Amino acid sequence: MRNYLFKIKSIMFPTRHWLSKAVFFIRQSRKECTKAWTLFETLVVVAALGTLLAVGVPIYTNVLLKARIIAAITDIAAVSRDIEDYLDENGTLPQSLDEIKPNFQDPWGRPYEYLAILGKNKTEIEGKWRKDRFQVPLNSDFDLYSKGKDGASGAPLTDSKSYDDIVRANNGDYIGLASKY
Repeated sequence: MRNYLFKIKSIMFPTRHWLSKAVFFIRQSRKECTKAWTLFETLVVVAALGTLLAVGVPIYTNVLLKARIIAAITDIAAVSRDIEDYLDENGTLPQSLDEIKPNFQDPWGRPYEYLAILGKNKTEIEGKWRKDRFQVPLNSDFDLYSKGKDGASGAPLTDSKSYDDIVRANNGDYIGLASKY
């Protein structure tokens, strides 16, 4: 009877065998090892991580794109003020952006595009200036824009390559995405 009570007691209150052994990290026999990851549990964890990544990665890339667009808008506004200051001081527009800011690049690592319009012959800059959907030039003083994420651009803003461009229009009254102009 006494042995029977001892067996019941040991079943109800199992001992912490990993604490009582001298070396607790040795491999245990299969009978003692009851905790393990099953295939189903592993698949559930992988599916949960996959779902989190599928939701998180597009959100992260979208936030990163918006941050780059805002940085380009800020850069264009600052350089536009610098070009206007240069015009006030010298009476002419700079021939290139290198006179204002050397090696000036947009957030995608490409140089900003600049075209001096004021004081030039129309035939000299005819095909180079940016135009809106009515084929009217965006600016009468100078064009300053970034080619955006794809790095491609067309002269009219209605060109599909120009949708992601960040442009300066109406002589600086609008600075933003070409698709929203």
